[in-house]
Amino acid sequence: SAAEREDNYESMVPYIVMARKQIKEPMLDTTLIYAYAKSGKHGDLEEFISAPNVANIQSIGERCYDEAMYAAAKLLFASINNNAKLAVCYVHLEQYREAVDAATKANAVSTWKEVNRACVHAGEFRLAAIAGLHIIVHPDHLEELTHLYESEGHPQELVQLMEQGLGLEGAHSGIFTELGCLYSKYLPAKLMEHIKIFWSRMNVPKLLRACEAARLWDEAVYLYKEDDQYDSAIKTMMEHSTAFQHDLFLDCAQKVRNSELYYKAIAFYLE
Repeated sequence: SAAEREDNYESMVPYIVMARKQIKEPMLDTTLIYAYAKSGKHGDLEEFISAPNVANIQSIGERCYDEAMYAAAKLLFASINNNAKLAVCYVHLEQYREAVDAATKANAVSTWKEVNRACVHAGEFRLAAIAGLHIIVHPDHLEELTHLYESEGHPQELVQLMEQGLGLEGAHSGIFTELGCLYSKYLPAKLMEHIKIFWSRMNVPKLLRACEAARLWDEAVYLYKEDDQYDSAIKTMMEHSTAFQHDLFLDCAQKVRNSELYYKAIAFYLE
């Protein structure tokens, strides 16, 4: 208590070392670890936890982490294989490669998100992509990751990440759709090819909204046609002349369900 009051943990170390020779008590071992951490004696700390002890490593590791003593917390969490906490310590220490390695062992989406966010902030996009690929396979976290990259001003890196994600075993419709939406905003020249290959694996209504927002009418018409929305395809071609295609218009006109629209389409074509 006196050491804590005076914030003088270094002077307490010799006393606890002496006391441990006679008493095996978790509080003594745990306090000694904390004293080493507060004194910056990381070498002594590492040596101590590698030897037999009765300290509560998890609790003192959490305390060190909460007090921003990340180097000490790193040693403690590594000693008990708490890879999730270890990865976050590496993040705070700006050791991003080590953070990715620890996150791989932890393999928890919350850990991957922490590592990805830190790597994006630091401009470590190759490492961020490794983490990102473990995130985008979870549809519930895809929107948050997209917002992170876009708000940080890194849309190209996000596009590259999504393109890598197309080949993942756990690839889902959200990845194909989100990549299409990104193409509509940042690389419209690549959107049509993407739609032609993957339209059946996309959320068509969401991508259609993105096409309309970007005024990409050719792509919108193609989606409408493939999704059997012939009325909407015809309307779009009638309203936006750049999307009009002779053969496509005739093909869709024959399949229009609304009779009034059918006659309007004929009149439009004859004009």
